[in-house]
Amino acid sequence: MITNQILQSTIDGLSSITKAELSVIDPDGKVLASNFKESISFASIVKSFATSPADSQEIQGYQFFKIHDELQLCYILVVSGVSEDSYTVGKIAAFQIQTLLIAYKERFDKDNFVKNLLLDNLLLVDIYNRSQKLHIETDARRVVIIAETDINNEVNALELLKNMFAGRPNDFVTAVDEKNIIVVKRVEDGEGYDEVRKTACKVFDLFNAKRKGTDIIHVSYGTIVKEIRDVSRSYKEAKMALDVGRIFFDDQNVIAYSALGIGRLIYQLPIPLCKMFISEIFGNQSPDDFDEETLTTINKFFENSLNVSETSRQLYIHRNTLVYRLDKLQKSTNLDLRVFEDAITFKIALMVVKYMKYMEESI
Repeated sequence: MITNQILQSTIDGLSSITKAELSVIDPDGKVLASNFKESISFASIVKSFATSPADSQEIQGYQFFKIHDELQLCYILVVSGVSEDSYTVGKIAAFQIQTLLIAYKERFDKDNFVKNLLLDNLLLVDIYNRSQKLHIETDARRVVIIAETDINNEVNALELLKNMFAGRPNDFVTAVDEKNIIVVKRVEDGEGYDEVRKTACKVFDLFNAKRKGTDIIHVSYGTIVKEIRDVSRSYKEAKMALDVGRIFFDDQNVIAYSALGIGRLIYQLPIPLCKMFISEIFGNQSPDDFDEETLTTINKFFENSLNVSETSRQLYIHRNTLVYRLDKLQKSTNLDLRVFEDAITFKIALMVVKYMKYMEESI
């Protein structure tokens, strides 16, 4: 349904051109928008007119017009005066509001369709039937971008993003919950993930400019799909990218599903299996038990691709000191980080522990 603000803006615009006084009233007699100079109650007249078979009628010096949404009566338009000019103004105004009603209904229908498409609430046959009815291409390339934001309530995040994509009729912006705003972006021929990432970064920049203090913003995106039925898959991928990104890529504001790597596999492991794996690797201890010096050494060693010389240089320690620390770690864990297979096992174990901690804190 059209908002009262839009109705008021519409009749004000028409009045400024025609100099006529207009009022839009619902079938129960409630005034929704009006620019009548005097406060006049049309409640009883409107209720009587609403039940009559006439589509327009002159009553007590005013013109009354019915505005329908298909077969349902939505509004009564009242125009001051009973002249031919007043009748013409009323017909024009009624047509304008009728057109707005159709446009808003189509917009609502598209938004509702996209939400159900993302949430996998539609049968395959319904997807294609409704796409055809709403004039949405079924074989266009698309990708889903999700913006998760905690920006203050003073900023309408959804409208902010809709304005950003206002000039792109083939892109859809919607929300399925309070925090996540979703963009179903059309990916044109010749475009790829570089363009998708640029768009995702623009979305982040848009919200980043509005955030205050501790407001948190993350943006993620899934893979490009070629069929409309696969849009829900890209949405699920983008959602997973948000979750996995918070755990393993907390220093990145924009994350792609394709960049999750092994973190994507760990995220899907059951917690009991994770605990069993950690117990097998570390016994009764945990990486959390390691002192800060040891953890710093391990992380820097991994950052430098197991290069002893470069790691010791960046840690400002002698090579032999680094070797001593690695030997000490090997004795306590039976894993030698200088051996690729052991390093991989240790790296995965650290990620599993991080995942377990995140899940425990989320409960």
